[in-house]
Amino acid sequence: MTETADRTLSHLSSTASQLGAAFARPKWLAGLCVIALAGLGWLYLALLLSGMGGSPAVALGPGMGTLDLLPRTIAVLCQPAFGLGVFGMPEDAWGVMGFAVVALMWGAMTLAMMLPSAAPMIFTYAEIADTAARKGETIVSPFVLAAGYMVVWIGFAAAATLAQFAFTQAALLDTGMASASGLFSGAIFIVAGIYQFSALKYACLRQCQQPFPFFFAHWQTRPRGVLRLGLRQGLYCLGCCWAMMAVMFAVGVMNVVWMAALGIVMTVEKMLRGRRFTHAVGVALILSGAVFVVSAFATHWPSGPT
Repeated sequence: MTETADRTLSHLSSTASQLGAAFARPKWLAGLCVIALAGLGWLYLALLLSGMGGSPAVALGPGMGTLDLLPRTIAVLCQPAFGLGVFGMPEDAWGVMGFAVVALMWGAMTLAMMLPSAAPMIFTYAEIADTAARKGETIVSPFVLAAGYMVVWIGFAAAATLAQFAFTQAALLDTGMASASGLFSGAIFIVAGIYQFSALKYACLRQCQQPFPFFFAHWQTRPRGVLRLGLRQGLYCLGCCWAMMAVMFAVGVMNVVWMAALGIVMTVEKMLRGRRFTHAVGVALILSGAVFVVSAFATHWPSGPT
């Protein structure tokens, strides 16, 4: 009996040791952090969309109706591919619970869209920490770094919630969380496009593209210090990506097609070097905004004397 118990304890000890060794490696924790948190964000958004109603054919989120602000020929071509959103918020939804739901929605969006784009930064930290761990040096979990990063984007989610309320009150967003004005959509696209060429954009993007020199120069071995590193990286990321996140107001908040597309663009932008891709995205955003503006004027311009 004692021999059996000893074997069991030995097996449990071996398993615990293997698990401890696995989780002591920062790369594993970094991968788990990005996958788990981003996955939770997408899962929450999927559950939220499924609870809003609508058939699967059109369950791509509010804002696909923004296509109606484009010239009819473009809308006809796009609608069969994407469908039109049928979701909406009641006009009196902006109570305490309404703000909470919208804030959670924006929080989930930042998890789903921004954490994948932060993966190169988190993995760079994990790479350095992994090397330090093999040397027996003190390291801090990548979860602490990611927590500091997400604090910044949770702040953005709170600001976006207030902005959505203000835009809705000003009748720039309808109760379906989609843009109610082609000029409004066009202005957001154009501002986001112009920002792609700004010095601030490039300064922040460079920090996101090359995180190794930052970590090498500011390495910390205490949780508080690593949390501050995450906060600083989060601010760099915010400076880099806030304008493209604002595009969600133009195309429809909770529009999952644009969520995925913008998330991919921001991730690719951080993985590349230089400004070529960034400027190409800026040109595309400006041209898209111009289409919205021209369409809005064409729709409302007097047709002339009859």
